[in-house]
Amino acid sequence: MRLLRMLSALLLLLASPVQADGIVLGTGSKSGVYFQVGRSICRLLTRNLEDFSCQPLETAGSAFNLANVEGGALEVGIVQSDIQHHAIHRSGPYRFVDASHDNLRALFSLYVEPFNVVARRDSGITGLDDLKGRRVNIGNRGSGHRKTMQAVMQAKGWHADDFQLVSELPASQQTMALCQDHVQAMVYMAGHPNRSVAHAIRLCDATLIDVSGTEIDRLVAEQPFYAPTSIPAGTYPGLDQPVATFGTLATVVSSSDVDDALVYDLVKTIFENLDRFRRMHKAFHDLNPEAMVSNGLAAPLHRGAARYYREKGWID
Repeated sequence: MRLLRMLSALLLLLASPVQADGIVLGTGSKSGVYFQVGRSICRLLTRNLEDFSCQPLETAGSAFNLANVEGGALEVGIVQSDIQHHAIHRSGPYRFVDASHDNLRALFSLYVEPFNVVARRDSGITGLDDLKGRRVNIGNRGSGHRKTMQAVMQAKGWHADDFQLVSELPASQQTMALCQDHVQAMVYMAGHPNRSVAHAIRLCDATLIDVSGTEIDRLVAEQPFYAPTSIPAGTYPGLDQPVATFGTLATVVSSSDVDDALVYDLVKTIFENLDRFRRMHKAFHDLNPEAMVSNGLAAPLHRGAARYYREKGWID
């Protein structure tokens, strides 16, 4: 039902497309950081570009955004770095997808988004291996949460029947399911602090657990789009120790069909207002321009973005 509402919203936008000097920006669930990224980008663009229209659209997540950017329904989308990588290299979940990704273009990357496992304290889940035999929400189809959980399951040699229950709820619904004990754990790719994770910890007596071990170390070492990271102690009430995990980068992508001048204006506005952008969310605090134009970007740079980066001396 939720996906149908998202599709309806997208169809409405397609029926009344934004003007030439404007974009529709695919984000994610309103409870996640992607939507906050989209709103922040649009706020900067509309404040600094005259008569510019920017519409952040709630979507099913990374895979949805990538497909609709390539198809022309979205001018810009936010996509996990692993999803971008697999699409470009025809690997992972895109290995058998009969579609070209030749028009996908990268704009810049943002923050590291940790892979989070949130578990009820009364579930007895204190480590990754404890998920076996439990009720777990692995994320909706088309989401980055689902794709990363599948990578973890493959690394661990797990299958769906290793769990008591596999739920496929979207991010906006899984906290309620956790609180009601329909599931004992949920997974979430998100920067911190995150409203959904905070609600789960406060309202469901939940906690974040370590995602670590030999299999995870091997997974991270083998994939260029993953990096080890941790969630600092004190990020949430009761989180007294840092939580070890790994993550991907949130990246912003477009299509080669999108006007060069529009993309140039977009990236120039973001980077020339980067201090203001950093203040819009704690996840943006450590953004670094040189890293943003190189890390996690598998697709070629859009011509409009590359033009600005060359002017700044960040690329050759």
